[in-house]
Amino acid sequence: MHADKAKTIRKLKTVGGQIDGLIKMVEDDRYCIDISNQIMASISILKNINKDVLSAHLNHCVYQALENDNADETKEKLDEIEGIINKLNKI
Repeated sequence: MHADKAKTIRKLKTVGGQIDGLIKMVEDDRYCIDISNQIMASISILKNINKDVLSAHLNHCVYQALENDNADETKEKLDEIEGIINKLNKI
């Protein structure tokens, strides 16, 4: 992985804390809208992490395949990106 690992781990730990908080909120029968807001905040951070990871992939892995003039590797990397885009459209 070529994304900033420390930044990625910090954000993932933040989401982990939010998930722990969400579990407590559900256990405590907190207000639905408060729970929903926390879920959306967690989703937002996860989307941001995913953007960082995919950006690093494009800037390193895909760029490297293009620079190496390796048609098979380039096609593989582009197919991977297309697969991710298709998955994102389903979310």
